[in-house]
Amino acid sequence: MMNPIIHARGLTRRFGDFTAVDHLDIDVLPGSIFAFLGANGSGKSTTIRMLIGILRPTEGTIEVDGIDVIRRPRLVRDHIGYMGQRVSLYRGLSLRENVEFYAGLYNLSGAELERRWGALRERFSLGETEDEKAEDLPVGIRQRAGLALSTLHQPRVLFLDEPTTGVDVHNRGLFWELIQDEAKAGVTVFVTTHFLEEVEYCDWVCFIDAGRLIANDEPEALRRRYSAGYRIDIELPPEACDPAKALIRAAGHPVERTSIGLQLRVPELGAGTLATFERIAASHAGTIRIEQAPMTDVFRQVLAESGRPT
Repeated sequence: MMNPIIHARGLTRRFGDFTAVDHLDIDVLPGSIFAFLGANGSGKSTTIRMLIGILRPTEGTIEVDGIDVIRRPRLVRDHIGYMGQRVSLYRGLSLRENVEFYAGLYNLSGAELERRWGALRERFSLGETEDEKAEDLPVGIRQRAGLALSTLHQPRVLFLDEPTTGVDVHNRGLFWELIQDEAKAGVTVFVTTHFLEEVEYCDWVCFIDAGRLIANDEPEALRRRYSAGYRIDIELPPEACDPAKALIRAAGHPVERTSIGLQLRVPELGAGTLATFERIAASHAGTIRIEQAPMTDVFRQVLAESGRPT
């Protein structure tokens, strides 16, 4: 089994009498996309600030890429990239001038800078806006530029704190394609988001509430535990409903008649189970529609079982 590239134990941060983060244990595997979710004020941003070494924990331990973040916070910054919901592009400077400023922080210059920025500029489609002032860039381009700059020094771990806030649906999709490309290249991505549907892009999901860990698993495992799973609607001619219903029940699945055919729910949907339903639908000239429980419903159930109001 791979060792985690982010490893935190008992991570706690108090501000006076207020506990913002309460004894979190976090493990993130290399090359994965790790979603860190919670409502406003749940402790997400405080946790990220501790993980990247700009806020010292009250208690606990943190290792990122084998580095003790508490003892060597400056060293870990060479191994990580960070992008917040407000992209840190300096007003009054062009995008290219921002690139040169950030490159200087990592001692990048000359041919090496041109090589790295040239590849990022093409990949992130930033060539046409390179000479524009930061304040004149549309939100979608600003976000792409922010992601490009956070990867300029080729970090091993990328921390993204609500990176798609204020971005339209189209640009959010493009942004997540870029994030997935980073993960495929071996970069570990630790991301917070308000858009729970974006969890579908992630390998692992961690929910926190009031600074406490309340759920921590793969998205499908959370769906199995905290929802009714998949809803399957099979549209059929009226005369085919009873024979199809008998076949589905024989396969061990409770099924109900609807105005357009049949409906059933299954906690998980493997390839074999899906093939069975598709075969039954096809043999009776029917069509099949599958809906999985949205992550918003899963999150509500997680909160309900944790004893918090939803």
